[in-house]
Amino acid sequence: MIILAATPIGNLGDASRRLIEVLENAEVVAAEDTRTTQRLLRALNIENRPRLIALHDHNEKHKAAELAALAVDQDIVVVSDAGMPAVSDPGYGLVAAAVDAGATVTAIPGPSAVLMALAISGMPTDRFTFEGFLPRKSGERSQTLRMLASEPRTMIFFESPSRLAASLADMGAAFGDDRRIAVCRELTKLYEEVRRGTAAELVAWAEAGVKGEIVVVVEGAAPLAVSADDALAQVQALVASGTRLKDACAEVASATGLSSRDLYQAALAAR
Repeated sequence: MIILAATPIGNLGDASRRLIEVLENAEVVAAEDTRTTQRLLRALNIENRPRLIALHDHNEKHKAAELAALAVDQDIVVVSDAGMPAVSDPGYGLVAAAVDAGATVTAIPGPSAVLMALAISGMPTDRFTFEGFLPRKSGERSQTLRMLASEPRTMIFFESPSRLAASLADMGAAFGDDRRIAVCRELTKLYEEVRRGTAAELVAWAEAGVKGEIVVVVEGAAPLAVSADDALAQVQALVASGTRLKDACAEVASATGLSSRDLYQAALAAR
């Protein structure tokens, strides 16, 4: 069995009793950084010293099959340096291999920088998308953000302190300077901080220097103000390009704020 175990993202008090119990009894732990995991075991006063196997971005591809085969008959606890494995951290490749091998996969839920930042951001939480880290290069980053400019859901990004100011400036250029943004820093730690404002306001703050783990939450795009006839034309164009009618209606409804059901009925009537 593969057990994905969420670890604290800063505050050790967030370690669940279930996490501690599993680590106390684990025989094999696949860890993003074995030294970090050793420190975690000591910090949680866990005397057990399981076999630690490194599982990181550089070796997961060739380690996944080996560990998946092992997990058919033995429990393997998987941990990242912080938070939930496989979410912008090593683990996805192993889970996919384990599923293919017929091994059971489960998880110990726990701290999540993504969900915590969303919850405290003040942005809509009913629909959101996690985009991970933006590209390092300015041109690729700008292109990615332009593609997301009409995304109606709240968007969540990870970013490094050294690139935060540049990324915020690119967000302002792609999304417009009236888009609300929340920068969440050092979540659950002593110097936890949330800065809210427009891109321009936050760039000025970030350029002075920011430290720590960063999560950026961005308001989704406002629905486009289009008429029902124009929306129907968009649906018909999508269908003509090969999109299923139901999917086309859902896509246009998401972008315009119109009813997907009404668009579907109108499209059927127009045939």
